[in-house]
Amino acid sequence: MSKPSKRTKTSSNVQVSASVREALRVSPGFQLSRIDAGAVRVGPTDKVAARADIASRLTPAVAELHERLWASSKGGGRDALLVVLQGMDTSGKGGAAKAIDVLLDPLGVNVIGFGRPTKQEIAKGYLWRHQRALPTAGRVTIFDRSHYEAVLVERVAGIVPESVWSARYDEINAWEAALAERSVHVLKIMLHISSAEQRQRFLDRLADPTKHWKYNPADIDVRSQWDQYQAAFQDALTRCSTDVAPWYVVPADRKWHRDWLISSLVMETVRALDLRYPPADFDVAAETERVRRS
Repeated sequence: MSKPSKRTKTSSNVQVSASVREALRVSPGFQLSRIDAGAVRVGPTDKVAARADIASRLTPAVAELHERLWASSKGGGRDALLVVLQGMDTSGKGGAAKAIDVLLDPLGVNVIGFGRPTKQEIAKGYLWRHQRALPTAGRVTIFDRSHYEAVLVERVAGIVPESVWSARYDEINAWEAALAERSVHVLKIMLHISSAEQRQRFLDRLADPTKHWKYNPADIDVRSQWDQYQAAFQDALTRCSTDVAPWYVVPADRKWHRDWLISSLVMETVRALDLRYPPADFDVAAETERVRRS
């Protein structure tokens, strides 16, 4: 396991980018080991400013875009959004899902957590349960863990041999490409936490009796395989970051920065769809007159 570092203070050297997606996207030559999980990559440099920006700008913007997505489906549009959240234990997948959820109309969003597959699910193939959970037109679905467990947990834990998990990268890319052809847009977010921060979050859970239910002694066994998981993430990120379904790596040591980045990623992704409200399929002037006379 790599030597942990102390929690990083807010950096004054903040990168400015017109696009959060551009700043966080996994591109050729990407190295996960070079990403500082505590750094402020782009955007507000303190918690107060970040939360204020989420409330005043990002929340209303995403809400309006989500309405467009839903309205577009009523006019025959097929667009839907699948958000994939992956990360080490305590990286904040649940918190990230909540951060996205509050931006959206609850009638149009669904959060699904994937635990250990059942015998039936294993027999059907690793993509089967995820295929069944895809969002329909106009909706947003969030996967808390996903089909990438098949090249992360199953690889590191030795559940399947290398000949099996190594073939899955191409299978996943083909599956995600097929989703894109059906207008199911995939936003893949890896929440990158440092070893030192993970240790502290485990200690925080143990120190708070109301958080004991979140603690699993087996998680420390997984923690002992930190380097193996980092290598597995490196391969998943670089081999499965495609034009139609790129990966984005979000520094997750600072929860407020994580939430701002994720909110921005959702906004930019849906905005890029360039959705339009469907035109009325009735005579607007005539209906206006009818309402006035009613």
